[in-house]
Amino acid sequence: LLVSLRRRGLVESDERGRYRPGIVLVALGLGVLEREPLVLAARPVLEASAAELNETFFAVAARAGALTVLDKAEGTGFLRAAPQVGQTIPVARTAVGQLYMALAPAALRVGGEVAHPALRKRNAELPALDERELSLVRRRGYAENVAGWIEGLAVYAGPVFFHSRLVGAVAVALPAAHLARVDRKKLAQHVVRAAATVSARMAGRAGP
Repeated sequence: LLVSLRRRGLVESDERGRYRPGIVLVALGLGVLEREPLVLAARPVLEASAAELNETFFAVAARAGALTVLDKAEGTGFLRAAPQVGQTIPVARTAVGQLYMALAPAALRVGGEVAHPALRKRNAELPALDERELSLVRRRGYAENVAGWIEGLAVYAGPVFFHSRLVGAVAVALPAAHLARVDRKKLAQHVVRAAATVSARMAGRAGP
């Protein structure tokens, strides 16, 4: 079966006979993401924000109980090693995870428990969020994470809503060292505005 799939480009194998997804399969997956309503609404917003602030912006949403990076617009340098499109991220101690735990925790659960065994393990390795932190996220309307998940990485995330339901987040990721030369409040406000613009686009209330 694998040989047949390899002939069609759906899988690839290395010199040791190990298999991995092929470029055709990857292209099919990216094609699905291209049709994601959140991606369609967010892409021009991510690109404009990345160009304006010269930092990397992401669209992230819960899919099958896991937080998944759906799209990104690159900044420069350091963050080219940040999460890639299609990658899942842990809930605990991530800015998007805080948003979901504060505003839509049910989206992270399947059958009453956190989905994806691998993610349960990753989440268990990090300190849990407490109600005080979640209340702060609700009051602010955004979440921040400075070196809580990845050393040297700072992330701010704003919620994307569709008919008052949280459907995703816009996040900016930057080296924590950059925070010394930026206004954190203005950075957070930019992310919140970008997320609100995506919400409006999804509801048909904003232009391209």
